[in-house]
Amino acid sequence: LRMLQVKLIVTGDDFGYCPRRNQGIVDCFLAGAVSNVSLLVNGSAAADAAKLARRYNIPIGLHANLSEGSPVCEVLKTNSSLLNQDGFFHGKMGFRTALSKGLLNMSEVKQELKAQVELFHELTGHLPPHMDGHQHVHVLPEVRHVFAEVLEEYGIKYTRVPIEPGLHNCDWIPPSLMDFYLGVEEDSFNTVDVFTKHGIRWADIYIGLSTMGRNMSVSSICSAIDSAVLQLTAKAPRSSTVTIELMVHPGYPSVPPTGGCGQGPDDFSQSWERHHELQTLIKPELQSHYKSRNIQLCSFKDL
Repeated sequence: LRMLQVKLIVTGDDFGYCPRRNQGIVDCFLAGAVSNVSLLVNGSAAADAAKLARRYNIPIGLHANLSEGSPVCEVLKTNSSLLNQDGFFHGKMGFRTALSKGLLNMSEVKQELKAQVELFHELTGHLPPHMDGHQHVHVLPEVRHVFAEVLEEYGIKYTRVPIEPGLHNCDWIPPSLMDFYLGVEEDSFNTVDVFTKHGIRWADIYIGLSTMGRNMSVSSICSAIDSAVLQLTAKAPRSSTVTIELMVHPGYPSVPPTGGCGQGPDDFSQSWERHHELQTLIKPELQSHYKSRNIQLCSFKDL
């Protein structure tokens, strides 16, 4: 069997969320377990995250956020369709509900996305090489078109399309969460043509829903990678290089009131699951699995 070269981008999401999340992601990067990060520019520790990325030379992109906390665009902070009664974004599900009711103004979505790219540039000194969406808002109807336009305008080449092979076989995911994931998957299928038309690219394989939080283990990551690669090479046997993005959320648990995007940290960030991801990702068994499968960690700008 000829050796297939696998390029694996392990992206630490929510960089900038809080100092303890930042520290956990940096520790993972220094251990060779994370190779790329996604910055929440409205996160309470975003400026600190940008400094850490520069200090340690961590490849960094933008985690566009329209669902949690406060907008970064000044004009939208007081009176906009993106805000709920409390003056914050509508939330993971609230955003989707408002969108389905036709309550969101797409020109405001575009305005906010551009403001986040500009702030990213200000914080890091460069444009993001990749840009994805917090809570997968970037693949939602209508939003996907605006998102693609912004990427094209700024010349941002890479994004994430969260279609995870093997997701349907994951019987450990609770039904309510599975419903959400299947919605994300359907939205992603409907986004492929839009992103393609705008010349945007993404990894051949996406993994991260089935391996999140408590469901992350060395074996869950290895089997997700192995079966996805197998499935892909069966469809396209001639390819010699496969690219994978593994979405991860390592960190040390947030301690309120510090953290979040303007509203304090959420339950997921305060839970033991962040630290569980960190501990799993730095395990030597995982690193040796990568070596045995000719898997090379990299970032989007290495593709």
